[in-house]
Amino acid sequence: MQPLLDAIASTALPTDAQRIFHGRGGLHPGCEHWSLDFFPPVWVLTSFQPVADEELAAAGAALAQRWEQLAPGQPLNWVFQCRHEGKSSTQLMAGAVPDPHWVSEDGARFRVHVGKGQNHGLFLDMAEGRRWVRRHVAKHTTEDHRVRVLNLFAYTCAFSVVALQAGARQVVNLDMSQGALGIGQQNHRFNDVSANARFLPHDLFSSWGKVTRSGPYGLIIVDPPSYQKGSFVATKDYARLIKRLPDLLAPDGHVLLCLNAPELGPAFLQDQVRELAPELSFVERVANPPAFADVSDQRSLKVLVYRAPPLEKAL
Repeated sequence: MQPLLDAIASTALPTDAQRIFHGRGGLHPGCEHWSLDFFPPVWVLTSFQPVADEELAAAGAALAQRWEQLAPGQPLNWVFQCRHEGKSSTQLMAGAVPDPHWVSEDGARFRVHVGKGQNHGLFLDMAEGRRWVRRHVAKHTTEDHRVRVLNLFAYTCAFSVVALQAGARQVVNLDMSQGALGIGQQNHRFNDVSANARFLPHDLFSSWGKVTRSGPYGLIIVDPPSYQKGSFVATKDYARLIKRLPDLLAPDGHVLLCLNAPELGPAFLQDQVRELAPELSFVERVANPPAFADVSDQRSLKVLVYRAPPLEKAL
């Protein structure tokens, strides 16, 4: 676990939530099961396999030593989560976790919950996707035109917050989880962007009518789970969704297609768009945050941008 200990020893003091060590990327042989995140003021160490008490003690000692250098006299707060065979357990190792716990990213604030559950309320690997949305909406906002956004599988609505901060006219957030959308509403209120946000606690595939009536959209964000029984299975459901996109997009509108499934490369999405929505043109693949570097761009998070034809070609 030396690469993890080295990363702890050399890290600067982050002000925003971010990943510190990404063993899952495969760049540190022997450490593939480790990841370390900082959700200020709490460190979250995760292992994807059981680890010995001695290893945990070594990580804790490294965190304590570095924290004393970074924030002398301040209490060290850290939790450890073990995920293995579909189960997870989380324990507080030192200090405390704020309640409520708010973190920042590029000036936006988000509520997180690192003391339980596998998902903490903010997916750190999607930071560049959120930055892309912020830039895109700001670029396409004028006095006479503001982008209407559809945020599918919205979770806690981080995309919506940044889109509204950048000047979006309206964001429609849809997710099956009422609890996740509830946190999303808190995120909007905390950032003072509630006025132009809608929250639909529905199953997408049973709600096309509601989604269509609020369109067409200048930007559609699609960030589904890769495999969640009863909600979305990428290999089965992405095709059903892609077929609908051209009818939901405004002329010259854009769509952000996201996929976090190591076993499926970018071609999985590209081939389906080519077959099922050929009028959409590929624009770019959004780079992942440097902290999430991976030995293979086929395995890592895929965030692909597509564009609908402009009005003169749409007629």
